[in-house]
Amino acid sequence: MTIAANVLTALVALLHCYFLVLEMFYWDKPRGIRTFGLDPEFAKASKTLAANQGLYNGFLAAGLVWGLAQGAAGTPVKVFFLACVIVAGVFGAATASRRILFVQALPAALALAAVLAAT
Repeated sequence: MTIAANVLTALVALLHCYFLVLEMFYWDKPRGIRTFGLDPEFAKASKTLAANQGLYNGFLAAGLVWGLAQGAAGTPVKVFFLACVIVAGVFGAATASRRILFVQALPAALALAAVLAAT
């Protein structure tokens, strides 16, 4: 069960690295505009805010990698950062797009459940 928990946690970390790249570097490019369904003018105007958001996603990924790197001692770190991802995903789903619930919160919830089951 520990292997599954670590794989799921790593996948959540990778997702957040991908979000970082999309938000920091592709927000106002065709890929970002298409991914987020943005108007090009809005994307250009909100580029700085998106970069900030991407940075936060990078911090979430870094926290998850930190927890993974600690082995069994990293369980509390993984629990904390997965909970943060879930809260961010639920908030995003409530305020921006319901899709965020499935793209961000659900994978984190599955990883959290696996981490807790492995302890």
